[in-house]
Amino acid sequence: MTSATEITPFRIDIPQAALDDLHDRLDRTRWPDELPGVGWSYGIPVSYVRRLAEYWRHGYDWREHEAALNAHPQFTTEIDGQNVHFLHVRSPEPDALPLILTHGWPGSVVEFMKVIGPLTDPRAHGGDPADAFHVVAPSIPGFGFSGPTREAGWDLRRVAAAWAELMSRLGYGRYGAQGGDSGSVISPELGRLAPDRVAGVHVNGALGFPSFDPAEQDGLTEAERARYALYADDDRSGYAVIQSTRPQTVAFGLHDSPAAQLAWIAEKFKEWTDPAYELPEEAVDRDQLLTDVSVYWLTGTAASSARLYKEGSAQWGAPVERSEVPHGVAVFPGDAGVRRVAEREHNVVHWSEFGRGGHFAAMEAPDLLVDDVRAFFRKLR
Repeated sequence: MTSATEITPFRIDIPQAALDDLHDRLDRTRWPDELPGVGWSYGIPVSYVRRLAEYWRHGYDWREHEAALNAHPQFTTEIDGQNVHFLHVRSPEPDALPLILTHGWPGSVVEFMKVIGPLTDPRAHGGDPADAFHVVAPSIPGFGFSGPTREAGWDLRRVAAAWAELMSRLGYGRYGAQGGDSGSVISPELGRLAPDRVAGVHVNGALGFPSFDPAEQDGLTEAERARYALYADDDRSGYAVIQSTRPQTVAFGLHDSPAAQLAWIAEKFKEWTDPAYELPEEAVDRDQLLTDVSVYWLTGTAASSARLYKEGSAQWGAPVERSEVPHGVAVFPGDAGVRRVAEREHNVVHWSEFGRGGHFAAMEAPDLLVDDVRAFFRKLR
């Protein structure tokens, strides 16, 4: 009989039949029509998705990237009735600070492949060994190998509570938290739930889902005004409206068609990556992007990952208790992020703005993100 708190080693091993099915479905994709000359203004172009799908079918090797993921120690454990998958990569440095990394949608632990090495072993990557971290990178319940969820109620606060339990179960009494996208909400919430344990919270992008006060824009710089406007950009938020209202309906297409899942995610990479680049694969590694998409497809978690929006939408814009845990923010091009907005509810002690990178900072500008995380936590160890 196993204990409910048992931590079990885990290894990704996708059956070949699942890969064969993926290839067969890509071969049989029924492509939609599109208007001529409209570019991306009506959504992701068919011609672009066809090119990506062709490479996914004939050029991309899942087994290569499965092996790269499996090079990191992985585990599963049950928390609050839900299976939770996580990477746990301990640093060779004995005084390393534990750090829990949280992805968002449409991300996964795949996002962190380029930062785990430098964070856990800075000595081997030209850094100061005093900046080392023991990295814990869980898959959010409902996402990837932590999915699907089996009951309603898995909102961002419940995820944060699961993270507090996970870190306690791993024996970490004091640790840092870092996250982007949904992780930029979950990580601060973890600080609120366990302020005596969380040494600091670092996020890339905006902090939370703020309400809007026109008077607050007085005195903002031009760059800040542009970022402030992103909070209320309805053109960029159509996916969120759908996933926060009808996640089950949209899931039929995403779960049945790999081309649909690819288009749904790749469009976000186009809109959210560094605006200096024309196409997503110019901003992020194409194989890393397709590994992320493959995780959603091969685990069948289109529906359960979308439900995170439905579960959490009631909290969007709602005031939260101010957190006095030290917070650091790294703002990359294309992301919202205004310091005076962040400071409403968070003790912001570190603020950085970068000229390259984007929303998927761990994939786009891992060097900048790692350096900023190191700099923030250096003062909190």
